[in-house]
Amino acid sequence: MTCTLILTRHAKSAWDTNAPSDHSRPLNKRGRRSAAALGRWLKDEAYLPDQVLSSSSQRTRETYELMGLDAPVTFTERLYHASSDIMFSVLREAQQPRVLLLSHNPGIAAFAHSMAQRPPAHARFDDYPTGATLVLKFDINSWSNLAWGSGKVQDFVVPRELLDEAVAYAGAPAAE
Repeated sequence: MTCTLILTRHAKSAWDTNAPSDHSRPLNKRGRRSAAALGRWLKDEAYLPDQVLSSSSQRTRETYELMGLDAPVTFTERLYHASSDIMFSVLREAQQPRVLLLSHNPGIAAFAHSMAQRPPAHARFDDYPTGATLVLKFDINSWSNLAWGSGKVQDFVVPRELLDEAVAYAGAPAAE
């Protein structure tokens, strides 16, 4: 049996807002488009989670909602600006084989690097921009057996690629 981790950084957040705190900052317009594009990509590629573990921040909540996924979600303060060690601990408690973990940098980038056997050959993996999504497979039957550096990269995408594809597709001439 295998377990699959979908590791997503929240989409682009708004800085020009009256949000009372960093935790309350919403997504900006591009972030909303990106979150929807990520959800479509996950569905198109059949990377559908059975369980979602997310930071409790406004921007992660909005990212999840706009992804349009149909999986039970747990919003937890533990994943708000969490370190790699905290993310590892939270993931080990997961109950379903396909988990989407949604959180923030710099922790999520460090976690992605620590979990992959080999990093994907992608120019943006190192900085893990907003919306970056890594899909890893683990040869384990339970998340409680998770080990550092044991994930096999299945895919990696950043929203800009998905949005550029959508623009290119929308601008393509109709097939005759």
